[in-house]
Amino acid sequence: MIKFQEVSKIYKGGKKAVDEVSFTVETGEMACLIGTSGSGKTTTMRMINRMTDPTKGKILIDNQDITEVNPVELRRKIGYVIQNIGLMPHMTIRENITVVPKLLKIPQEERNKTAERLIQLVEMPEEMLDRYPNELSGGQQQRIGVIRALAADQDIILMDEPFGALDPITRDSLQDLIKDLNKRLKKTIIFVTHDMDEALKLADHVAIMSEGKIIQYDTPENILEQPADDFVKELIGEDRLMQAQPDNTLVKDVMTAAVTITSEKSLQEAITLMLKKEWILYW
Repeated sequence: MIKFQEVSKIYKGGKKAVDEVSFTVETGEMACLIGTSGSGKTTTMRMINRMTDPTKGKILIDNQDITEVNPVELRRKIGYVIQNIGLMPHMTIRENITVVPKLLKIPQEERNKTAERLIQLVEMPEEMLDRYPNELSGGQQQRIGVIRALAADQDIILMDEPFGALDPITRDSLQDLIKDLNKRLKKTIIFVTHDMDEALKLADHVAIMSEGKIIQYDTPENILEQPADDFVKELIGEDRLMQAQPDNTLVKDVMTAAVTITSEKSLQEAITLMLKKEWILYW
């Protein structure tokens, strides 16, 4: 479990990147942080593994204050996936996947088994393990980035817009992969995105942020049905809101009396008559 308790990050000059944020992510859940550029979502995520420390408030992981943990040790317990992947170009895919287990002094035979098991999870052939990153497509590299974060069996995974640079088809495929993997592995995932469709598709809870504050933290269903304010409505978009609203309108409520027009009338006359009657056609 990850718990933020009135956490703020204030930079020099008094600029608040994060402003008294409080929320809880239960064990095994995925929470998406979404907002416009500069809303504080990435800073919020980076405080979890102490890439930056909060100015005020507390962050607890399984009820332990993270400031009581050595930052290096903390990061070894937390997986991290970023947009530019960060694969080591001079290492094979096998070596990239097992870099953290190697730091943890896990025996090589066990590391190899881990790499072979994980690459099957993302439906890539084992022979890929002996290739180098530049021999893989962007989507394949990102899949390796995901399973590298799983290789040390960390309970928490941080993902910072990992699919932002990918084409829509690859992006959709990787979203399905992450959703499926987390159903099976039950990791606690913090996922930063600027894409509302992505957040609504993946998350158990969504944190909508603006100017360092969380405007709404709720399930995707509740956010669609009960947006907190106009900012949230605008971020969601009118089309998504309309699709989410239950349509209880019955055909009989909008039907109008039939109007006839004789065949010798012109097409223009027929169209004019239709417009006057404001007909709605239901197929």
